[in-house]
Amino acid sequence: MAEQNKNNGAPQNTQRNGKNNKKPRMNFMWVYVLIAIALGCLSVIGDKDLPWSAAASKNVPYTTFQEYVKQGYANKIVANKDEGTVQMFVKPDHIRDVFKTGVDQAGKAPFVQAEYGSADKLEEFVTAERELGNFNGELSYKRSNDTFMQVFWNLFPLLLIIFVWMFIMRRMGSGGGGMGSIFNVGRSRAQLVEKGGENESKVTFKDVAGQASAKQEVQEIVEFLKNPQKFTDLGGKIPKGALLVGPPGTGKTLLAKAVAGEADVPFFSMSGSDFVEMFVGVGASRVRDLFRQAKEKAPCIIFIDEIDAVGRARANNAMMGGNDERESTLNQLLTEMDGFGTNSGVIIMAATNRADILDKALLRAGRFDRQIHVDLPDLNERKAVFKVHLKPIKVDKSLDIDLLARQTPGFSGADIANVCNEAALIAARHGKQSVTKEDFIAAVDRIVGGLEKKTKVMTEEEKRTIALHEAGHATISWNLQYANPLIKVTIVPRGRALGAAWYLPEERQITTKEQMLDEMCATLGGRAAEELFTGHISSGAMNDLERVTKQAYGMIAYMGMSDALPNLCYYNQSEYQWQRPYSEATAQKIDDEVKKMIAEQYERAKALLLEKREGHAALADLLVEREVIYAEDVEKIFGKRPWVSRTEELLEKQGEEEGATPDSPPALPNREGAESTEQSSAS
Repeated sequence: MAEQNKNNGAPQNTQRNGKNNKKPRMNFMWVYVLIAIALGCLSVIGDKDLPWSAAASKNVPYTTFQEYVKQGYANKIVANKDEGTVQMFVKPDHIRDVFKTGVDQAGKAPFVQAEYGSADKLEEFVTAERELGNFNGELSYKRSNDTFMQVFWNLFPLLLIIFVWMFIMRRMGSGGGGMGSIFNVGRSRAQLVEKGGENESKVTFKDVAGQASAKQEVQEIVEFLKNPQKFTDLGGKIPKGALLVGPPGTGKTLLAKAVAGEADVPFFSMSGSDFVEMFVGVGASRVRDLFRQAKEKAPCIIFIDEIDAVGRARANNAMMGGNDERESTLNQLLTEMDGFGTNSGVIIMAATNRADILDKALLRAGRFDRQIHVDLPDLNERKAVFKVHLKPIKVDKSLDIDLLARQTPGFSGADIANVCNEAALIAARHGKQSVTKEDFIAAVDRIVGGLEKKTKVMTEEEKRTIALHEAGHATISWNLQYANPLIKVTIVPRGRALGAAWYLPEERQITTKEQMLDEMCATLGGRAAEELFTGHISSGAMNDLERVTKQAYGMIAYMGMSDALPNLCYYNQSEYQWQRPYSEATAQKIDDEVKKMIAEQYERAKALLLEKREGHAALADLLVEREVIYAEDVEKIFGKRPWVSRTEELLEKQGEEEGATPDSPPALPNREGAESTEQSSAS
């Protein structure tokens, strides 16, 4: 019934407005094109080629022309000195002799044309034939008929000016603030969203899963606009701005769309890059026009997506990367945000994932009073996000959404949407009637690890080396207390990775030094296993070494987790400072501490592998045989893990509360817990 009312309402609105959108409009551009084509044709053809002057003609050699004159066929002769041609008009009595056709078909003045070399020779020949009585007509000369071209080139500049003037006037009359009008380049490009309008947003807060705290703050903004007196009566002030901050894909723009769908006020939406233009002053002009329109529509909301494109911090030194046009646009934005009255009813919302590079003047209270953090979803929020994205998908009844949620830590809302869509595509590719758990397993593997390449050719030695490498990761992580719990290990190539070990990272709020060292040791387990059990090292550990090096520098230079440099942080947030915030001596100390820390964990990994030599060898053999092994296979070799991770404790507690068993088969990898064996560019 709702669809029927919606469909029936459209014609009524059309009749009420008295407009017929399907009525064809006259486009004068086609008239201009036809005129240009006609002028071009007239410039190419001459008077003799026009339809009304058509007559029989043919080109002949000069000797044939002389024969015709000697035989008395010539009525008159016309020579064109510019083109070097001579035309002999044939007498009516001899038309059939020359053209093999009658007088009616040949036209009024048929002629033959030939090229001649010298005008003097032509005159001598004609004079001789006239004396012999073979030619009694006249010999005349003419120039090329360029009268039309002279008139055309004299009138062309005037016609061009008239055409450009009419084009500009038509574009000015069409209105709009886009690129259509040269005089509207300074107009705002904001898209207006209103209730009942063409661009009405269909997204509501029900479509935004998770992000409970962010939704609560955004809902308050809508409440401010719907019922401002409720807050102003107590002396409160409506906040001027709210900045949505968070990683990519967490739903910042989706929250803004929900505000546009829930609020009963106009909603102006545009991107930060829409302000930036190559013309000087255009950005500032668009900012002024945007706020002018907003004040006319107040109360309303202005939403600027990716505001870091225009709100980047201004340079202290104008010679070091400063952009005058961008900075003038930012200055105008700062002025407009602090220029209107407190309770004018215009609220500004913006979104960015680079809040650290925004100008401090933009973030101060009075401009953006609130910073709403939209973080990556936790376990329960991921479950809610899965439920939203699984609504249009035909899933199998046995699908466990809890399993999907707790085995995808670190996934954003956009990642989860991509997983659901990829799973549906995989199920359709295999001709299934519904999407099963195996399809979701394959989807996450495809997104995180890349496309499976079972056809990649590898020697037995390479396969054995990769198996030893991945078994080293699994052995170390299984026997360290703070290492991430293992999900599965595979030596099936995916993307650029030749093998991978998938983990289930704990969702910690803080991380201790001991936890980081255990993770570092587990990451180095692959390289250590290669050196111990093959006698050589390979390029397969490049990704591991890169991660370990970055982690060690972060621990020592930023977190103060070094004995030689304790409680010191050398992190420099300034974008325009090119020098390091420490001396060369300190840099040498940092390098030495990084080498020491990595060397200690590498030796620790080798010692643990030697201790668990038999289990590691059995795990490697199983990998070579099956190519993919799971946590239960590792448990059969090394026994049950003596430590229970915080994530596993939460899952067990949740399972006890819900009456479910937490030992669901670990199948899905996760974005943050993949240790991959990559080929280097050299190999």
